[in-house]
Amino acid sequence: MQRDIELFDIIRRERDRQTRGIELIASENYVSDQVMEAMGSVLTNKYAEGYPGKRYYGGCEVVDESEKLAQERLKKMYDACWVNVQPHSGAQANMAVFMACLQAGDKFLGLNLSHGGHLSHGSPVNFSGLMFHALEYNVKEDDGRIDYEQLEQIARAERPKLIIAGASAYSREWDYERIRKVADEIGAIFMVDMAHPAGLIAAGLLKNPVKYAHIVTSTTHKTMRGPRGGVILMGEDFPNPWGKTTPKGEIKMMSALLDSAVFPGVQGGPLEHVIAAKAVAFGEALMPEYKTYQLQVQKNAAAMAKCFIDKGYKVISGGTDNHCMLIDLRTKFPDLTGKIAEKALVAADITTNKNMVPFDSRSAFQTSGLRFGTPAITTRGLKEEQMAWIVELIDRVLTEPDNSQNIEKVRAEVNAQMVKYPLFAW
Repeated sequence: MQRDIELFDIIRRERDRQTRGIELIASENYVSDQVMEAMGSVLTNKYAEGYPGKRYYGGCEVVDESEKLAQERLKKMYDACWVNVQPHSGAQANMAVFMACLQAGDKFLGLNLSHGGHLSHGSPVNFSGLMFHALEYNVKEDDGRIDYEQLEQIARAERPKLIIAGASAYSREWDYERIRKVADEIGAIFMVDMAHPAGLIAAGLLKNPVKYAHIVTSTTHKTMRGPRGGVILMGEDFPNPWGKTTPKGEIKMMSALLDSAVFPGVQGGPLEHVIAAKAVAFGEALMPEYKTYQLQVQKNAAAMAKCFIDKGYKVISGGTDNHCMLIDLRTKFPDLTGKIAEKALVAADITTNKNMVPFDSRSAFQTSGLRFGTPAITTRGLKEEQMAWIVELIDRVLTEPDNSQNIEKVRAEVNAQMVKYPLFAW
């Protein structure tokens, strides 16, 4: 068969782009060579609808082993009693939870998208907002932290059936205990979407929501540093909000509902090659050096946030507890939109994304902010001392976003430095 020169040239160019630049998108990371090897394996050939031991196709005895290995490793990572490793994405994991716990039109409560919430937590163009009645809580304007009093007031007044903690652009630890308390008070399911800080949680650097929530969802990339995909987990503590069965009986009932919601509810055959890659990533996360890596992610983020503040930028909430930070550009550059800033930085081979900030005066297509994260640059080996250099480059670009000569100089400096941090073994 003739090699597809056109397609593989595209892949080569993307490899070059990743290698030469500074990757600061908080939801991106670089997987290990063995994760990529598993994803490109012969497991992609196997159809395996159903679950290990209960497949709709023959010949699944080998992929059953791979999927069970992923399950056991994930349980160990978070001290969970039940997991599902089949969701193709975090959004589909969330969709499965909605289908298992809610009926169309039911109320649920999640973080306001413009304050850092996620698309699948209530956007009017997403299944969550289209099929269900989305309520929202905010961060406080004075300190940029979750307004737990508002959350409790809305929960008691509206009595949603589901409360979601988790975000795509929030840099602080969550008070899971407080949210669980109000959920129990009103008889709601408490779900945590830990997609962003999942790796830090696995390393024991942030609180484990499996100990507090009824149900936890996550992606397997971002800080976890695995392939793109999703998972669902439950811990031992699952008191029934609707009846009087025992917690163990309730776990069995809910796990069956969640399994059915994933397949056949929201997706068909699982991607067994991706599940194998998840198993590899989970195995890596159980190694001692993983905590060292995650601690460096956290240190780099704290150092970067401080450098931004020292340069006169407003960092929402004044810093970060995890891997990311949200910058409000209006304090330093009132007329600069996130859209323009993102474009200028990408031209300098510094990749980030525009992002709305709390109480933004601009639309989601323009925004007044940028989101930065440190997982990918930490994977490449950068430490705290390089954060000042990165912020200096960002500041140089944003000070003159229309100066192509300046952007070219910054790009040349970025490329020259990143050569020192090799990325791929192939």
